[in-house]
Amino acid sequence: MKLKNFLSIPIFSVFLVMGFVYYITVFILIEDWVGLQTSAGSLNSMIFTTLACLCVLSFLVGVLTDPGRVPSSYIPDVEDASFASDQEPKKNVLQSKYCDKCAAYKPPRTHHCRVCKRCILRMDHHCLWINNCVGYWNYKAFFNLILYATIGSIHSSVIVISCFRQKDWNYSGTTPLKIFYYYEGIRAAWLAKKSGLSYRHPFDISVYKNITLVLGPNTLRWFCPTSTSHLKDGVNFPTLRDTS
Repeated sequence: MKLKNFLSIPIFSVFLVMGFVYYITVFILIEDWVGLQTSAGSLNSMIFTTLACLCVLSFLVGVLTDPGRVPSSYIPDVEDASFASDQEPKKNVLQSKYCDKCAAYKPPRTHHCRVCKRCILRMDHHCLWINNCVGYWNYKAFFNLILYATIGSIHSSVIVISCFRQKDWNYSGTTPLKIFYYYEGIRAAWLAKKSGLSYRHPFDISVYKNITLVLGPNTLRWFCPTSTSHLKDGVNFPTLRDTS
């Protein structure tokens, strides 16, 4: 367990914000709106408490889970189609998949993190707020964190609006929209566009299959951040060519 990850101001800030939002939503807004002792108040507080607990659990898993280390014995297969794209000749595959800083080869979708100072399997990005990389082993926990935080925020917003309407106050606001994307494939997409060709990410095998690769084949376990038995080694991934 990477307990040292908690020694971070952003981590402390996240816990502070979570606690503040929970206290305001449950003990002030719900209490002032319908009262915690009523059936509506008890139901809303129970739902929000459940979402808050799942959010904290996902956050802890994301912070404490190692995102993924490259096996020391890993050697790339030059003939593996998943390594080469139509815009990149296979003779450059080994060179492009070698990390000079780690002095080792990188599996597909693996990138070197300057903060962690090592290569991360299926690296998405280094997240300041979990003081950890988002990679192969904690991507599901990070997804669940965003999901539960979003649902909890919507629920809290509904309670705020309901409370304000009851008092005949005017409420207006905007919800920030964050767009998450993989930076892998941007260069290939740019090269394809420059050449007048259409491009599709080689690891985009379909919406449903992409989701099951991250959350698992059992839909009942999609929302459990600790259910990662479907994950394998993080070195090999299905591609378009495998499914065609």
